[in-house]
This record gives sequence, C-alpha cells and structure tokens, in this order.
Amino acid sequence: MIMSQHVLIVEDEVKIASLLQDYLRQSGFQTDTLYDGSQVEKWLAGNTTDLILLDLMLPGKTGVEICKDVRKNSSLPVIMITAKVEEIDRLLGLELGADDYICKPFSPREVVARVKAVLRRTDITETLSDKGLVLDTNTYKATVNGQNLDLTAVEFQLLKVLSDQPGRIFSRSVLVDKIYNDGRVVSDRTIDSHIKKLRKKIADKLPDVELIHSLYAVGYKFEWI
Repeated sequence: MIMSQHVLIVEDEVKIASLLQDYLRQSGFQTDTLYDGSQVEKWLAGNTTDLILLDLMLPGKTGVEICKDVRKNSSLPVIMITAKVEEIDRLLGLELGADDYICKPFSPREVVARVKAVLRRTDITETLSDKGLVLDTNTYKATVNGQNLDLTAVEFQLLKVLSDQPGRIFSRSVLVDKIYNDGRVVSDRTIDSHIKKLRKKIADKLPDVELIHSLYAVGYKFEWI
C-alpha cells in the first residue's frame, strides 16, 4: 500500500471523527475532516483524496445526497458510515454507489481494514489490463490475453459496470437500471441469464479464474480470484 494515500472523513460527531483520524494516521494515511455535509463539494473542488469516509446523517447535506453528487462525475471510493442498521438502509448505501458501509458502533481497526480493502480494489481496477483483460468502449470489444470474448453489447456493458468497481455488490435492480436505461421492463431473471452466458465465455478463455461472483439474494460483484 502507498502510505501517502489520503482519506477524507466526513463526520459531525467530533469524538468519532477524531478517533478515525488518529487510527488512520497511525496506519500511514493522510486525512482531512469535515463536520458539515455542505462543505464537501467545495472541498473536493479544491483538493484531492483517495477515499471518502462518509457519515449518513450530517448537518447541511446528508450522506445520501453527497454520495449521489460524487457518483455523477466520479468513481471515487466511498464508504458509508451509519447508525441505521436496517437492511434496506445498508442496501440503499450500496445502490447509491457506495463501495462499502460500516454500522455504528464500530471498531476503528475494522474501519482501517475496510479502507485498505476498498483501496486495494481500486488498485485492481487500474491494473486489469496488466492481468490481460482489456475493454474497448469504442468498439464494445473485450479481450483477455489477446483473445476476443465475443460478447454481446449487453454482456459487454455488464462486464464494464462490474469491473469498474471491483468488490462492489450490485443488486439485480441496479444492473437493470444501468444496462437498460430506456425505461423498458426487464426482469431479474434476464440479468441472471446474461451473467450466466458472460461467465461461460470468460471461463472458456480463463478456466482457472473466476471473475464474476454471485451473492445469494443480493446480487453480483467482480473480483479477480
């Protein structure tokens, strides 16, 4: 891990923010802290960070609103922090585009471990071509080790969406929204069918590597394993 990586902490509880800052700095990260959600957009306009630790409930602007804004123009990693433990809120955080979520109360060591894990996924995204997977968005051509996967347009889009954010869990409904953005009605089974065909085509070229993983009753994620 590059020890100069930066984490932006957005948390209105001063004690929690200070604790997170201390543990992250002890682990070699640079940090900045904001206590009001309305400050985030201005801060990002003038600064850079490698990851945002984002509390859900903030004064000024909520974590949900901030995450939506960030995802409009960026794939910057976001970890949501929330005191709401209901499953729907957890899934909401992921479907908004968050890379992970952590529920309060939490162990600061766990937060540091999650931060490192998400940043490792980001590094994988940047080195997929080194592993032999190349996606050409101009021609919708996907190759692995120089071999054409012969994907359909839908299969290509699915692989692109999943591989752009390794480790992030995408529900079927989110994949439908991303792939079929013309308003047509598409069932979850359609996504499952496309994923099955995509997996087979990848397996034909990479028999010893699994790229697309299913999580029962939740959705799919991309990881090079």
